Amino acid sequence: MISEKMETALNQQVNAELYSSYLYLSMSSYFSELNLSGCAHWMRLQAQEELSHALKIYDYLNERGGRAQLGAIEAPPQKWDSPVEVFESVVCHEQKVTGLINQLVDLAIGEKDHASNNFLQWFVAEQVEEEASANEVLQKIRLAAKEGGLFILDQELAKRVLTPAA
Repeated sequence: MISEKMETALNQQVNAELYSSYLYLSMSSYFSELNLSGCAHWMRLQAQEELSHALKIYDYLNERGGRAQLGAIEAPPQKWDSPVEVFESVVCHEQKVTGLINQLVDLAIGEKDHASNNFLQWFVAEQVEEEASANEVLQKIRLAAKEGGLFILDQELAKRVLTPAA
C-alpha cells in the first residue's frame, strides 16, 4: 500500500507530465504554423512520450492501492520568438522535470518506500536521456540558425520515431 504523502506527490507528477505533454503539443503547433514540419513532428512525438509517462505513473498508483486523481492542467505558452527559444525552453523544462523526479526519489527514500524508489529509477534514467536529447537538438538548432541550416535540421527531426515506454 502506498502512503498518502507519496500518493499525493505522484498525482502531482501525473499532472506535471500531462502539462509537459500540453507544452510540447503547443510547441508542435507553433512549428506547424512556421511550416517546420520536422520540428512539429519531433514535438508531437515528445508530447506523446510525456503522455505515456503520465500513464505509467497513473498505472503505478492504481497498482499500489492508491488512486490517481486528475486535476486541472495549466495552459502552456502559445508563442515563442524563435525556434531556438523553443528548444531553450525545452531544455529548461526537462531540467525542471528532472528536479521534480529527484524530489520524488528523495520522498520515497525518506518514507522507506522501496517499491516507489525502484519504480522511480526508470524516470531518473529517462530524464538523463530527455535532457541529453533536448540539449543535442538545441545545440544543432543554434548551429543551424547561425549557418542557415534550419531547413536541413527540420528534415532530420522529421525522421524521429516514437519508442514507447516499457
